[in-house]
Amino acid sequence: MTKVAVLDYGISNVGSVQNAFDFIGVKSKLAQKAQDMADCSHVVVPGDGSFPEGMACLKQTGLDDAILRAAEAGKMILGICLGMQLFADDGEEFGTTRGLGLVPGRVILMQPSDPALTLPQVGWNDVTIRSHCRLRNGLGERETFYFMQSFVFSDPTAPYVTAQCEYGGPHVSAIEKGNVIGVQFHPEKSQRAGLRLLKAFAGLS
Repeated sequence: MTKVAVLDYGISNVGSVQNAFDFIGVKSKLAQKAQDMADCSHVVVPGDGSFPEGMACLKQTGLDDAILRAAEAGKMILGICLGMQLFADDGEEFGTTRGLGLVPGRVILMQPSDPALTLPQVGWNDVTIRSHCRLRNGLGERETFYFMQSFVFSDPTAPYVTAQCEYGGPHVSAIEKGNVIGVQFHPEKSQRAGLRLLKAFAGLS
């Protein structure tokens, strides 16, 4: 039976994530320490804020090591927005900060080719979902999701990239490496498409 641990490490909007899982009938619980994740099959790492702040909060709570152990144990892991970025080797926001290293790559500032496109990008954007994306169940090749982003994974052509959007050029919108999955957008704020994606995640094993 699927049970989701939603990590609460001080800088994430956990309430809306839990509400989304409640809406689709998936049981979830808040996890503020490693022990809270023990009986869960799935782990969600939400996040708002900067890369260095996110890593600092994970380390302060010990959830950095707990995420690594959960990934090694084969639990399904989903990072949302900053949560996804923290899976990288490192991020360049406010200098270079080491990430969790679960997915190879660097998180960099977006550089839209059109100067009229401002940062952060806030609002709805179309996402092209690649055929090998495991979260595609119930979704089409192109869906619309809600974004709040200024930083992204640097290489939209990397083999672990499963979705991308356009914002003055192509940008990584989803990643997947084994049981570790990330989405740059906010499925919990993306209405029907977001709920379908969370349901697809809850069905993975």
